[in-house]
Amino acid sequence: MKVLLLDVGNTRLKWGIGENGEIHRTGHLAQKEIREKGISVLTTRLPRHMDAVIASNVAGQSYATRLAGVIGAHLGLDIHFARSTRTACGVTNGYTQPRRLGVDRWMGLIGAWAELGRACLVVDAGTAVTLDALDDKGQHLGGQIIAGTELMARALAQDTSDIPLARTAGSKQLVGMEMFARNTRGAVQGGALNALAGAVSNAIKVLRSNAYEAELVLTGGDASRILAALDETPLHRPNLVLQGLLRTLEAERPTQS
Repeated sequence: MKVLLLDVGNTRLKWGIGENGEIHRTGHLAQKEIREKGISVLTTRLPRHMDAVIASNVAGQSYATRLAGVIGAHLGLDIHFARSTRTACGVTNGYTQPRRLGVDRWMGLIGAWAELGRACLVVDAGTAVTLDALDDKGQHLGGQIIAGTELMARALAQDTSDIPLARTAGSKQLVGMEMFARNTRGAVQGGALNALAGAVSNAIKVLRSNAYEAELVLTGGDASRILAALDETPLHRPNLVLQGLLRTLEAERPTQS
């Protein structure tokens, strides 16, 4: 069975093909390009001849409706939109209102648990940066949401008079003493990156000081830049949400013997 997996974020739409428990032929498209050219631009990128489609969507209901129409015309299939639930695939949602947990975070937790099956801290570094902790029984302990580097830079530019907008996308990784910049643009970039690295380091420290031998798992579009700023080397899983989607669909549609 060949499954089209869609991770619809605020900054980009990512996809992959799930088959026999593996993910291949991944790709992504910036939401900016989709807005400029129309959502039908996806049909030139996405594969055909799929058996099912499952999506994690945090771009809103209107976007979901338009995406469903394009996929229906392109593949002749309905999209199964994943939802955050109380329990799934061995993971228990820690939110008091489970559906309020972002579905991308939920899929990331499921993907991490499917691979590790032990305590971990899942960090998804995108437009917003989310941190979610799991214990050794698959219980979600809760999480944090932090502005990503672009949002931090934008807030500084909007709410101060002397700090210009410093684009962080595409900026280089900062290692060691490079975090101390000699110009305002670099100071904003380094400060934003250091803030995220510090938050991640503190979260994993708190977990371990409370007897959770948690593995650090990193995903998201900004993951590669955060990697170099961390004190330890985490598991870098760029397709973690796609992994969660595939595991969810496998659990809902078990292979017939």
